[in-house]
Amino acid sequence: MAELKSIAGEQEVSRERLAELLNEDLSREYQAIIGYVVYSQVLKGAEYMNIADQLAIHAKQELDHALIVSRQIDYLGKMPTVTPQPVKTSEDQKEMLRFDLANENETIRNYRERVGQCEALGEFAMAEQIRQILVNEQDHQIDLATALGEDVPDVGRGPVRKRK
Repeated sequence: MAELKSIAGEQEVSRERLAELLNEDLSREYQAIIGYVVYSQVLKGAEYMNIADQLAIHAKQELDHALIVSRQIDYLGKMPTVTPQPVKTSEDQKEMLRFDLANENETIRNYRERVGQCEALGEFAMAEQIRQILVNEQDHQIDLATALGEDVPDVGRGPVRKRK
């Protein structure tokens, strides 16, 4: 099916293409689950104990996201994927947190796009489900940036939003 440009500049897609994109998102949710499970257990030292505890909570939230996204893919008449995106690991704890932050940034960008795509198709309930996932993903982004002592990336308009 031909894809059209919507008025808001978002890419309008068919239901079939939306299901494909959601399957890509689902692969990233699996990646996040695996990453958060591993990272929460291997981060060591007093400076990382708080974020390690947070990452364990994030892992559970990412599982909830995977269930929601899987349900939406099924609703669109497609089979949810079973394959995660690759998970990066490192001996450097800050590098692992940066991997997570980069993944959250990509996830946020993609889900923001999905909301517009869902709405363009008249799938307002699906858009609302994704908005709820976005709330968690942005919290994860804040937690990770804070643990790294960095500004929270502004994934909508540029590389970084400066704190005042």
